[in-house]
Amino acid sequence: MNVEQLIDQLRQDTGFMACVSNWQVLPAQAARHAQWPGAVPEKVRSALAHKGITRPYTHQAQAIELALRREDLCVVTPTASGKTLCYNVPILSQILENDDARALYLFPTKALSQDQVAELYELITLMDVDIKTYTYDGDTPASARKAIRQAGHVVVTNPDMLHSNILPHHTKWVKLFENLRFIVIDEIHTYRGIFGANLANVLRRLMRLCQFYGSQPQFILCSATIANPGELAAQLIGRPVSLVDQSGAPMGEKHIVFYNPPVVNRQLGIRKSALSQTRMLARMLLKNQVPAIVFAKSRVQVEVLTKALKEERSDALGRSGTVRGYRGGYLPQERREIERGLRAGQVKMVVTTNALELGIDIGSLDACLLCGYPGTIASTWQQAGRAGRRMGHSLTILVASSAPIDQYLITHPEYFFAQSPENALTNPDNLYVLLNHFKCSAYELPFKEDEGFGNAPGSDSLKRYLQEAGILRHVGDSYFWSAEDFPASEISLRTAMTENFLIMDITDPARVRVVGEMDRFTVPMLLHENAIYLHEGAQYQVERLDFDACKAFIRRVEVDYYTDADLNVSLSLLDIDQQAEHAAHGEIKVTSLVKIFKKMKFDTGESLGYGPVRLPETDMHTSAMWLTLPPALTSGYSNDALQNGMLGVSNLLRIVAPLYLMCSPRDLAVSYQVKSPFTDLPTLILYDNCPGGIGLSEKAFLMRRLLTRHALELATSCGCESGCPSCTGPVNQIGQDGKATAIRLLSALEGLLAAAPIS
Repeated sequence: MNVEQLIDQLRQDTGFMACVSNWQVLPAQAARHAQWPGAVPEKVRSALAHKGITRPYTHQAQAIELALRREDLCVVTPTASGKTLCYNVPILSQILENDDARALYLFPTKALSQDQVAELYELITLMDVDIKTYTYDGDTPASARKAIRQAGHVVVTNPDMLHSNILPHHTKWVKLFENLRFIVIDEIHTYRGIFGANLANVLRRLMRLCQFYGSQPQFILCSATIANPGELAAQLIGRPVSLVDQSGAPMGEKHIVFYNPPVVNRQLGIRKSALSQTRMLARMLLKNQVPAIVFAKSRVQVEVLTKALKEERSDALGRSGTVRGYRGGYLPQERREIERGLRAGQVKMVVTTNALELGIDIGSLDACLLCGYPGTIASTWQQAGRAGRRMGHSLTILVASSAPIDQYLITHPEYFFAQSPENALTNPDNLYVLLNHFKCSAYELPFKEDEGFGNAPGSDSLKRYLQEAGILRHVGDSYFWSAEDFPASEISLRTAMTENFLIMDITDPARVRVVGEMDRFTVPMLLHENAIYLHEGAQYQVERLDFDACKAFIRRVEVDYYTDADLNVSLSLLDIDQQAEHAAHGEIKVTSLVKIFKKMKFDTGESLGYGPVRLPETDMHTSAMWLTLPPALTSGYSNDALQNGMLGVSNLLRIVAPLYLMCSPRDLAVSYQVKSPFTDLPTLILYDNCPGGIGLSEKAFLMRRLLTRHALELATSCGCESGCPSCTGPVNQIGQDGKATAIRLLSALEGLLAAAPIS
């Protein structure tokens, strides 16, 4: 059965359609072509013609024209719209003109690097020219590294490798830095939050070295559809960009189905699990021989689904190579083998985390299943774009979980299908991140007295601080590195703090091994003694946590429960940056203490008991915004009623804020205080759940009217009587009148904010 027949069959299936909250059909679009810019050499055009590309799409022609005019640009078009050509064509054109020209490609994952190099190789082979293209990552053999440093016209790497291997050893890369003409950064929407802040500072270090070696590279960036691609690109590279965002690529007819699993307990708003419903739908696709990709939220879900679906397709000998799992933790050669199997059509279904979300060529799949909302609209479109990459029909089914954010999306499809309101946010000037990379830059090259660090503020203060700490030495007109350690080795680009805890597997005492790491602020919740730690589908119990040595020791176990710790948090005000009527933004200190943990059964979620946690409290400085409720608004409520209403409001803000700020719900925390030490009034506080802050709360402060309005709309449009997980929280949390109180408070607060002058 082909996918068109399956779509017709599903439309007739009353059981399936009873769970469908929205079925959107995106009509096919014809291609819009343009002519090649005149500066593109005939060799490049001929090679592309061999691949069947005789004319570029309109967005490709526009991007190539801008790149050849030496403008920084950002290309924002859908998945499979040919963004690769937007940078390969101008770069190959320039290298043909000047053999010394060099290009640096940055991709967020190794798999994407491998895929892009393969495509570039093919084009260079068709051109029959000597343009050397190399991948430089952790898998590159030592014997090949010298040749890459000396001769690579195009060096393809990832931010982590640039940070820890290339920049600190720049004297070995003189040929690259002296002649660097282009820097390509793909999938920039993934560089948000701390990862984005780190990349922005890595690029400041890179541009400082380019200036030292006399080169002036231009940037070509690519992104999925987000609300602020130009703003994000400018934050990352420290200068404005030209935007190319009108796609001329063709698109087949796409069917996007929102599937809400049947209700199990209507009073509590609990539904059948997204995992079980995804498994059922995946079996249906397998049975009908529709090539498909299944996206799961975690490694554990990937393994559970893969095991069940392999059993469905296994032959007499137990082999089931047509169904494969794909996630981080698999060996590189295994991942490449799966990618080849997908391109060749031998693998009919792949179950993956977001590892296959980015633009790796995996051939043609007809259907896409999403087990739960991926967290952002951009990611959802990226994942849906993995199906129907040719001109035929495609089917995407989003299976919602009971999580509030899933239920909001599933009941508000208009929010999803409108122009993406998501802002990808990062804060390159986060002091934790900036200071770390300033140290790395000083190690790479001494700072002159009057020299800045890109567009970063406070360079003079940082130099003086590091001099007083004995890390820099001031001699003449320069600051020299004087510490013994190698700063880049201590910094992870994925987190803000350098002090990570190592997780040591002691199951086999003869072979103790490091299996992972975790940042200091997460450790008390997940790595306290007797916690169950999950890694690659395996369960481990934490035997001992050495807080001083930053190590956790774990042992493999087989149990049917997981652990969840209760976190006590107190907030104190450090400074106010911006103030408006009924709202403010500033710096706060978050003090966290974990006292107990509970054991929860895997299948039912029921509690199996409690245990104590004996760990010191941890402090975190971060940024926050807060909304105050004046006495006129709260005077008619008892303390209990006000507390229940404010809990309902904070639950609503916790749902809507990540939708607009393009972050994971765990990147933000929302708290409430019936009498706040900040204001002496009832106060709602939203803060960045990350040291130093990453700009989320500041953006929330500017969007406060929008957030309160949508929180109110969510509460009033929800069909529950007295609260549920999809809006204010269930009745057993907020009380019988909690939802009504939350709606009244929000309605009054929205009116106050609308009447207040814009700050």
